[in-house]
Amino acid sequence: MSTDFYARLLPVDRFEQLVEDAAYTPLPADWSVVLTDVVGSTEAVRAGRYREVNYVGAASIAAVLNAAGRADLPFVFGGDGATLVVPPEHVGAGLAALAALQEHARDRLNLGLRVGTVPLHAVRAAGHEVAVARYQASENYAQALFRGTGLGWAEDQVKDPSTSDRWASRASPRESDGDPYEGLECRWQDVKSPRGETVSLLIEAVSDDRDVTYREVLGLIGEVYGADSAHPVALDRLRLATTPAKFGPEVRLRHPDRPLRRRATLWALNVIGRVLIRFGIETSETDWERYPKLFRASTDYRKFDGVLRMVLAGGPEERARLEAALDRLYEEGRLAYGLHVSDRAVLTCLVYRRMGQQVHFVDGAGGGYTSAAVGFKRRRKALAG
Repeated sequence: MSTDFYARLLPVDRFEQLVEDAAYTPLPADWSVVLTDVVGSTEAVRAGRYREVNYVGAASIAAVLNAAGRADLPFVFGGDGATLVVPPEHVGAGLAALAALQEHARDRLNLGLRVGTVPLHAVRAAGHEVAVARYQASENYAQALFRGTGLGWAEDQVKDPSTSDRWASRASPRESDGDPYEGLECRWQDVKSPRGETVSLLIEAVSDDRDVTYREVLGLIGEVYGADSAHPVALDRLRLATTPAKFGPEVRLRHPDRPLRRRATLWALNVIGRVLIRFGIETSETDWERYPKLFRASTDYRKFDGVLRMVLAGGPEERARLEAALDRLYEEGRLAYGLHVSDRAVLTCLVYRRMGQQVHFVDGAGGGYTSAAVGFKRRRKALAG
């Protein structure tokens, strides 16, 4: 029962249910929190390497899911890393796959990757909790929502130099029979904001009335930005990339032995794909008329893991209204927040079946969540102090 615990959860059908106690179920005590984090991500982003940072963060999820036989596990993408909660049957294989990713990220992309694991019994012994809800974001993507302070505590433990050694993974890399990152793609152009700006937003309620604060924030965002119009992926701006450099992270991580040939192949496939989408052609595997809408519905542009993470399309006036309201709530000691402004969204995709299981990770160009975390951490530290 423990292994398929998450797969058996009854889904909720609205993202806003993240504030409802009844939506959540405590995770099994024998599961473990697995965390990854690109070391020096802020500096890498400032150097213009945000696509590579995003790709390694998403590769963390692909590596664990593939090592677990594509088991249905809860996870959240954080831009420069990821968090998964894994049953005991898959922890060993998942950590071995991440040990291999550490080597690949270092040797092929010149990026360091921190990997840590914290058993849930240790999280609870420290006075924290992790509960999960299964939000059916689309027909093909069930998104995990996490409640409680446990994931944040585990992340702090893994990153804090005084405690990191205790929780650091010491797994040895394990050779994979196939592609350890199967399904991981990076083949779309950045999506220009349909409203001028793409805002990457991090918000954490810190007072005793967390649910009240999150309800207020969600209502505020809906009022200021609108509902569906805030989605950062506009269908009329969704384009397959035809610039060979755009395929760089995928080629270097997954196909380092034949990069030129693979770049040429991906370029050719995308040229054909553009024609198929334009004319809505249906092939044996894909209905290209329907696929863009299916794609958009399976994006993770908003998520919750104790921190509300969103990528929104809007304009300067909307952002100014939002910032003014968040500043007020921050001054009241109710939340910490950070945001980053760009003009487009970046997509990194995990596609197992073109018309089936998939998720498209969304971040803001130029660093998105990683850059937003600078202000977020500063405000959270000020509130704690």
